[in-house]
Amino acid sequence: MKKLILQMQMSVDGFVGSDEGHRWQLWEWGDDSAWDEGLKQDFNAVFTTVDTILLSRKMAEEGYLTHWGNAAKKYPQDPFYAFARRIVEVEKVVASDKLEASRWERTRVVSGDLPREVQRLKQGEGGDIAVFGGAGFASALIAAGLVDEFQLFINPAVLGSGRRVFGKGGFGRLKLLGSKPYACGMVVSRYAPER
Repeated sequence: MKKLILQMQMSVDGFVGSDEGHRWQLWEWGDDSAWDEGLKQDFNAVFTTVDTILLSRKMAEEGYLTHWGNAAKKYPQDPFYAFARRIVEVEKVVASDKLEASRWERTRVVSGDLPREVQRLKQGEGGDIAVFGGAGFASALIAAGLVDEFQLFINPAVLGSGRRVFGKGGFGRLKLLGSKPYACGMVVSRYAPER
C-alpha cells in the first residue's frame, strides 16, 4: 500500500504561512537558494520514491505544475532540479469540486469524497504519494487521518502568528521516524501517526 507523505515548510513556532507577507522560508529555489547541498540531495532523494503527487486545486491553479515543468525543461541535466523532472514524469492528481477536467499534462482531477479518493490512490501499485497544498488542504487531510508520514521542514524563523495545519486535530501522538539538521539552519523532521 502506498504512503501519503505530507511535506510542509513551517516556522519554529509551528506556522506554515504568514499574513505579514515577509520572506521567512528558506526556499527561493534557484541560484539564490539558501538550501545547502545536503538538503538539496535529500529533498531530491524523496522524489525517487514518489510516483504520484496530490495537489490542491489552488496550488495547481497558482502555477505549481507550470513552474516546475518549466524548470525541468530549463535545467534538463542539473542534478539540483532532478525533483522538477520527477514532478513532470509522475502522475498528478488535483483534488477539486470546482474543476471539471485537467488542463495539465499527466494530471487528472478528482472530486467528491476526498478520503475515499485518497484511499483509492493508496491502494494503487507503485511508489508513494507526495502531497502539496496550502494550510486548509493539509489540515483537511490531517483531520481525516489520511497522512501516513509528515515531513516537516522547520525553517529558522519565528512568525508569532499565521496559519497552522494541526488546528483541526487528527492525531494525538506522532512517532519520530528521523530528524536531520542542515548547515543552512533547516531541520527536517519525519513523523508517522501512532495508530
